[in-house]
Amino acid sequence: MAKDIFPQDSMIHWNLKDFGPLYLPKSGDRIEITDTTYLLYKKIIEWEQHTTFQRKDNEFYLNHQPVISYCFKKDYYFMGGDQVTDSRDSRYWGLLPEEYIVGKALFIWKSTEPYRDEIRWKRFFKRIR
Repeated sequence: MAKDIFPQDSMIHWNLKDFGPLYLPKSGDRIEITDTTYLLYKKIIEWEQHTTFQRKDNEFYLNHQPVISYCFKKDYYFMGGDQVTDSRDSRYWGLLPEEYIVGKALFIWKSTEPYRDEIRWKRFFKRIR
C-alpha cells in the first residue's frame, strides 16, 4: 500500500494499478457509514457539511452527533490522468465535486499505440462527442 494513495490509510490496500472499487456518489445517494465508507468519504462529507466527521469507540459522529448513514448533497467524479504511473489524479486526492469541473474535452490531442509508442493517426485530433 502506498501511503500517498487515496484514502491514505493502511486499512485499504490500494495502489496505482490496483485501485478500487470506489462508488461515485451523486446528489441524493445515501450510504451506510462503516469503517470503509468512513475512510473513503470522510473528506467530502466534511466538505459538504463544513464540520467534523469522526470515528470514536466504534461509532461515527458528524458535528458531534451520532450517524449511521449519510445522504450526499453533490455529484462527484473520479478524475483520471493519461499516464497510469505518473498522474496526480483522484488516486491521490480523492473525488472531485462537479462544481469544480470547469472544462470539457473536445478532441483527442494525441493517441499512441500501447507498448509501441507509435502514433495512431486515425485518432489524432479526432473530435470527442
